[in-house]
Amino acid sequence: MDKKAKNILFKTYWKSGWIDEQHRQTNIADFEYAKSKSLMFDPLTISHDQCLETIFEILPTISMDKVATAFLSSLSSRRLDWRSSLASYFIAKQLVPHPYTQAVSGQSFGENGEETHISYTCGVCRDLKYSIIGEKEYQNEDLNVLNFERIKWGGVRHGQLIYTLLDLQQLQIAEIPEPTTEDIEIFKNILNIINTSQPNDYPGTLEKNLSTAIKSTKDERKILIEILACIDILKPSSYERPSRGKSDWTFVEYWRGEDKYNEEALNTYFGKYMK
Repeated sequence: MDKKAKNILFKTYWKSGWIDEQHRQTNIADFEYAKSKSLMFDPLTISHDQCLETIFEILPTISMDKVATAFLSSLSSRRLDWRSSLASYFIAKQLVPHPYTQAVSGQSFGENGEETHISYTCGVCRDLKYSIIGEKEYQNEDLNVLNFERIKWGGVRHGQLIYTLLDLQQLQIAEIPEPTTEDIEIFKNILNIINTSQPNDYPGTLEKNLSTAIKSTKDERKILIEILACIDILKPSSYERPSRGKSDWTFVEYWRGEDKYNEEALNTYFGKYMK
């Protein structure tokens, strides 16, 4: 990854925390340089149906082995953008051809009880596994903030149709190296920590425990756990469990230590590396 282009992207959105939207700016020369390195993009206008059609065109060009290789190769290198695509690939595989079908996704009401705002999503996308979020039209969508999140944390908007598209497009053109021995050992250590979890461990406990297995920040580990849950390696045996306090987990919320890891899903993606 080009360091200068990455720095241009990052300094647009982050300086010891998020930069307020009104203060975000990138000069033209810097933007054009980052764009030439495929790290920044012009705003995208695309419909739900076009977005879906493009995803279906890309999917056959990406093998499951490339997705698995990208994930594993991210572990020692901390190329979190490679890590992200595993969840996006799995989510894309849940999609079915369909036109945008409007459904209410949220409503707001004033003090008098009158409706003040209503938002919509695609009902077909919503009713698929993980309730995929599909807008009817994406107008001047800022792909750069999505790419920033993808590179910094491994993606935070898995399940949004527009993010799935971006993530797969970038994986499609990426040159992924073979995982190293270190990558495989890191992954096996992650699996061992999962497998030795205490029965009542929550996802937050697993996140802390994984700090000994992989060089990472708390946020990176949270996304790593979410990715493994998204593809069913961390699969809950029950979805009737209570949450603990305020939870911002998306895919792993109902997993507990007693569930360990799902060997079937593990073998589907990583079987050849587990021998």
